[in-house]
Amino acid sequence: MPQNVNKHHITIQIIACRSKGKDLRTHFKNTFHVGRAIKGMLLTKAEEYLKDVLEHKRCIPFSRYDHSVGRCSAAIQFGLTKGRYPEKSVKIVLNLLKNAKSNAEAKKLNVEKLLIKNVFVDQATEGKRRTYRAHGSINAYCSSNCHVEIICEEIKDRVKKEKKEEGKLNFINARKHIRRALAKHMAGKKIVKLVEVGGKMVKQGKK
Repeated sequence: MPQNVNKHHITIQIIACRSKGKDLRTHFKNTFHVGRAIKGMLLTKAEEYLKDVLEHKRCIPFSRYDHSVGRCSAAIQFGLTKGRYPEKSVKIVLNLLKNAKSNAEAKKLNVEKLLIKNVFVDQATEGKRRTYRAHGSINAYCSSNCHVEIICEEIKDRVKKEKKEEGKLNFINARKHIRRALAKHMAGKKIVKLVEVGGKMVKQGKK
C-alpha cells in the first residue's frame, strides 16, 4: 500500500457508496432541511418518505432556517410546528438517492441494508442575474445554489452479547458486588438501636 493513502478512506470505499451533485439549481436552505430530514434513515425508507412529501402527505420540518416559514400541521410528528413541501429540492435529492443506489449495486452491496450515514449540503457560488426596476434602475437578482453529497453505508448484522456467568465477578465493579451481598445479608435481620441512659446501654424507646 502506498504511504500517502489513508487506510480509513479505503475501508469506507469498500463498505459504503456515495453520490454527489455540484452547483445544483435549487435553494440551499430548503435542500439543507431535506438532507437533515433523511439523515439516519434507510435508503428505501428515505425514498418512500420523499415521495410522500411530493404528494403532500408528509412534510419537511424546518428547525434552523425557519424565519418567515409558515406553520404546518404535518410537522407535529417531528415535534415541531413549521414545515414545507419543497418539491424542487426533494426531486433533486431523490435523483441523488437513485444514483447512490446504482453505485451500491455496482459495488455489490445489499441495497435493503443501506443506511444514509451523512448528508452534506453546502452553499455554492450565487447565480448572478439582474432585474430592471422603475426609473431606469437595476437590482441584483441572485439564486442561492448548493452542493449536495450523500454517503450511504451498509449496516452489519447485530450480534447479541453473551450472558456473563453468575459465578464470575467483574473486578471493576467489585465494590458494587460487596454492597449487594451486604444488603442481602442484612435484609432479614432486625437492627436494634441502643441509647446510653445513666451509664447503661438501653434499647431505644425503653426508659
